[in-house]
Amino acid sequence: MSPTFRIRRALFGAPRDVKDPHAFHKLSLVALLAWVGLGADGLSSSAYGPDEAFRQLGQHQGLAVFLALAMAVTVFIISYGYSRIIEQFPSGGGGYVVASKLLGPRIGVLSGAALLVDYVLTITISIASGADQIFSFLPAGWLGLKLGFAFVGLAALTVMNLRGVKESVTAIAPVFGLFLLTHAIVLFIAIGGHLPHAGAVASQVRTSVAHTRSTLGLLGMLALFVRAYSLGGGTYTGIEAVSNGVGIMREPRVRTAQRTMVLMATSLALTAGGILLAYLLVGVTPQAGKTMNFVLFDRVAGAWQVAGLPVGRIFVVLSLLAEGGLLFVAAQAGFLDGPRVMANMATDSWLPHRFSALSERLTMRNGVMLMAGAGALSLIYTGGDVSRLVVMYSINVFLTFTLSNVAMTLFWWRARKRDKLWYKHLPAHVMAASLCAVILVITVYEKLAEGGWLTVLITVLLTLVCFAIRRHYQLVVRALKKLDGELPGHEESPELYGVPADLAPVGPAPALLDVEKPVAILFVGRYSGLGRHALLTLMRMFPGHFASVVFVSIAVVDSDSFKGKDELLQLEERTQADLDRYRSFAHALGLPSQSRYAVGTEVAVEAEKLGQELLRRYPKALVVAGQIIFDEDTAWNRLLHNETAFIIQRRLQHVGVPMVVLPVQLNLSAVGTGGTVRRPVTDLAA
Repeated sequence: MSPTFRIRRALFGAPRDVKDPHAFHKLSLVALLAWVGLGADGLSSSAYGPDEAFRQLGQHQGLAVFLALAMAVTVFIISYGYSRIIEQFPSGGGGYVVASKLLGPRIGVLSGAALLVDYVLTITISIASGADQIFSFLPAGWLGLKLGFAFVGLAALTVMNLRGVKESVTAIAPVFGLFLLTHAIVLFIAIGGHLPHAGAVASQVRTSVAHTRSTLGLLGMLALFVRAYSLGGGTYTGIEAVSNGVGIMREPRVRTAQRTMVLMATSLALTAGGILLAYLLVGVTPQAGKTMNFVLFDRVAGAWQVAGLPVGRIFVVLSLLAEGGLLFVAAQAGFLDGPRVMANMATDSWLPHRFSALSERLTMRNGVMLMAGAGALSLIYTGGDVSRLVVMYSINVFLTFTLSNVAMTLFWWRARKRDKLWYKHLPAHVMAASLCAVILVITVYEKLAEGGWLTVLITVLLTLVCFAIRRHYQLVVRALKKLDGELPGHEESPELYGVPADLAPVGPAPALLDVEKPVAILFVGRYSGLGRHALLTLMRMFPGHFASVVFVSIAVVDSDSFKGKDELLQLEERTQADLDRYRSFAHALGLPSQSRYAVGTEVAVEAEKLGQELLRRYPKALVVAGQIIFDEDTAWNRLLHNETAFIIQRRLQHVGVPMVVLPVQLNLSAVGTGGTVRRPVTDLAA
C-alpha cells in the first residue's frame, strides 16, 4: 500500500460492506448516544441563551423566576411538537420534509435553505464559543492562537464524521458526561442551598417584581419580559436536531427518537431554567470579559479548598473545559443533520444529486465536506467572534420552527375528521407556532441591522440557487422523455418496453454467451431511452460486429436507500428488473444477452471491479457506456452531473481495460419547463 493510502486508511478507517445486514445497525444510534450526538446542540445553548436573557433584565432580576419557568415550559412545548413530527414523519428530515409535504415544495425549500445555513452556523458558533470558553482561563498572550485552535477542532470533527456517525459520537461522549456532572453539582449547590430560605427568597422576588411594575408600569414590565424571553431564544436552537436525525436512529426509530427528545428536553429545561434561577439566587452580575456562567461557577465553587489545595479553582477550570468541550460537541449536530438535510433536498433535486451519495465508509462525505468548508469560511469571515455569529445564527432557527409548527397546525386541523385525538395535539402546535413567531419577529427587529441581514441574504440566495438547480433537472427529465419518444417503436408497443410486437423475444435467453465471439459489455442505469439509445448507437457504429451483449448496472446505495435491509433488497430488485427489461429489448433486436449488477456506494469503483471480471470471462469484449453530453459544456452542467462514464473509462484504462464512451447529446434549450423531479437522473446511460 502507498503511504498516501495508509494515511487515508488510518484517518478514515477501512471501507464498510454495504451488503452487511448489520451495516446500518453498526452506524445507527441508541437513544443515549443520540442524546449525546444531537442533544448536545440544545444543551450547549445553556452556555449563552440564559446569559443573554438575564442580561436583558438589567436591574429587574426578580423577573428571572418567571423567565426560567417560561423557558422550561417553552422547551417542553416545542419538544412535544417535534415529537409529533417524528410520529408523522418517521424517515426524518425535520423542518424541510414537514414544510415540503404540508405547505408545498416552495415553502419546503425555503425551510431547507434556512436549516442548512442554521447548521453551518451551528458548527461555527459552537466551535468559536468553545474556543472562547477554553481560552478564558489561559494566559492572555495565547489569545492569538484561538482561531487556529478553532480550525483544529473543526478539522478533528470533520475527520470523525467522515469515519462514521457512531464513531464520532462515541468519541465525544466523555465530554458530554463531564458537562452534566459539573453543572449538576453547581446547580444543586446554588439552588439546593437556598431551599431552606425559600420564604425569604420568595419575599425578595415579590419585592423586586413590585418595584419593576411601579417603575415601568404593567405594559413596560411585560415588554421587558417578552424582550428578554425572545433574545434568550438561543436556548431552544437545538431542539429540532432530533427530528432531523431520525434516519440515524436505532430501530424502532420513532421510539428511539422520542426517547432522545425526552432526554434532550428534560436536560435542557432543567439546565437552562436552573442556570437562570442560580444567577438570581447567587447574585450573579455581568462582568466585563467574563461569561455569566464563569461568574456563577466562580462564586459557587471558586473558594473551595481541601488541605490548602485550590480545589475550587480546579473545579471551575474543569467546568469551563466541559462547557467549552460541549460546545465543540454541539457542532456535531451540524455535521450529523446538515448533510442529511442536504441529502433529502438532493433526492428532491433542489441540490446536486451527488449530495445524496455515500462514501465507502457509508457516510455522506460530500455533505460533511461542504459543511466543514462553509464553517471554515464563516470562521474566517467573523474571525471567530461569537457576538457576530450569534446575530447571524439567531434568525433561521425560528424561521424553521415557525414553518414546521404552522405546517403541523394545518395537518391536525385537516385531520380532525379522521383522527379522534386531533384536539390533543393541535393546541401544542398552535402554542409552539405562536411562541416561535414572536421570537422570530422580535429577533429580526432587534438584530437585522446588527448583522442578521447577512443571514437573510445568504438564505435567500441559497433558495434561488435551489430553484435554478431544480429547473435544470426538470429540463433534463423532459429531454430524456423526448429522447424516449424518438426511439423506434416507443409508441407502438409500450408493453414490450418500446419494441414492436413482431420483434418480441422468442424462447429463453441463452444461459452462456459464446466467449469466442465479440461481446459488448454495456453499462446502463435505470431502464430508459438513454440505455436503449446507447445500444442502438453501438449497433449502428459496429454493424454485425457484436454477437451478444452483457448489460451491467451498479445499484447505487445512497442516503435514501441506506435505511435498512429491506430498502437494500428493494434496490436490488429494481436493478434486476431494469436489467431484465434491457435484455428483452436486446433479444427483440436479435442479440443474445446476459446481465450482471453490483451493489455499492460509488459507481466507478464497482464498475472497475465488474469490468475487469467480465473481461477475463469474455476476452474479445469491448466495454461501452453512454454519457449525457449537453449542447453547452458549462461549469454549471459539470457541477450537476458526474460524468460517470468518463470516470469509469479512466479507471479501466488505468488497469489496461479498453472502453468506449458513446455520447448521447441533449439539447436543453429546445425543451420547455414543467413536470416534477424526484429520483436523481444518473448520467451513465440512465
